Amino acid sequence: MKKWHLGFYLYACAIAVTYTFTASVQAADRAVRFAVPNSQMQALGIQTMVLQSGTDSITANFPAQVIVPPKAEQIISSPVAGLIAQLLVQQNQVVRSGTPLVRIASPELGQLQLQLLQATARATLARQGAKREQELFDEGIIPQRRVQEAHAALMEGEATLHQAKAALRLSGMPSATIERIAASGKPQDSITLSATQAGIVTEIAVKPGQRVEAATALLHVTQTDTLWLDIQLSIAESRNLQAGTKVKVLGRDVTARILSASPTVSSGSQTVALRAAVDGKSGEIRPGEFVTVELPVAGVQGSWDVPLGAVVHVGNQAYVFVRSADGFEVRAVKVTASAGQRVRMQGSLKAGEQIAVTGVVALKGAWLDPKESN
Repeated sequence: MKKWHLGFYLYACAIAVTYTFTASVQAADRAVRFAVPNSQMQALGIQTMVLQSGTDSITANFPAQVIVPPKAEQIISSPVAGLIAQLLVQQNQVVRSGTPLVRIASPELGQLQLQLLQATARATLARQGAKREQELFDEGIIPQRRVQEAHAALMEGEATLHQAKAALRLSGMPSATIERIAASGKPQDSITLSATQAGIVTEIAVKPGQRVEAATALLHVTQTDTLWLDIQLSIAESRNLQAGTKVKVLGRDVTARILSASPTVSSGSQTVALRAAVDGKSGEIRPGEFVTVELPVAGVQGSWDVPLGAVVHVGNQAYVFVRSADGFEVRAVKVTASAGQRVRMQGSLKAGEQIAVTGVVALKGAWLDPKESN
């Protein structure tokens, strides 16, 4: 009894495997050629087209995001620890280069100015001493060693002064203000940070009265007259696109040109990022906006551009119907690109051959089930 059950189980498994295999290769087992009379072609509305080489370009649509180039965005950060005393601009305000943005009060700034005044005094004293020692040496009163020591002290004092000025410049203080403080001996209790480029204040991250540490980001100033597009393509679609290729933003009067392609592939989406620089009218798009762009898909030797309806699928395999003397011949093809109602394919085809472009559903039925065509 157990042997009977085991035999039946093995028989059922064999039937299931055979059915699955038969379904997966059914199309391959059908006759490659089948007859279709001219009268039947007219009745089924079957029309053909002559194949022409697809080495010209077709266009395809891809998603993209509008981004700001790194050099077009400036982050204003606090050079010293202190208190936000005053915000001098508002968000979305247009500013010019040199426009005051924010004023910071800082005890650290006072210490740096004190070092500047001390270094200025020492350098002035060393300069006077070196001049006096040189005069005495010229009169033969002192030895040359005293002159050399005075000049060494002067060089040390000037180096200390240069270092104090550099520290204040790193804190964001303009050179003119530093020279004024060194000459007058009057320090100031705050520092005003200004824009180094023209643009729009796109973000303000602090408020008046807020304490900040050194290197804290305070504001963002962005130039929106220069924008880039970040375009995502599959690996295969990105291979034939080169720098300088023209890109069109759909629905906008905006064009761009490809700058570069990423050498790496995104692990999550398995796509390649293209960077394109927007030409001219960047005011019609905004940073952060998602748009659709149109790109040319370059053709290669042995590729063919045909209507979308000319290609049928059985499982994952694509086929076309090539006109023969008494009917049609089925040939397997590989679709390499798709754009709207056109597809690009590759296969064992020749220029001048005719393929069916309408009535392909009826041809597919006649191919897979010859009884229906009788």
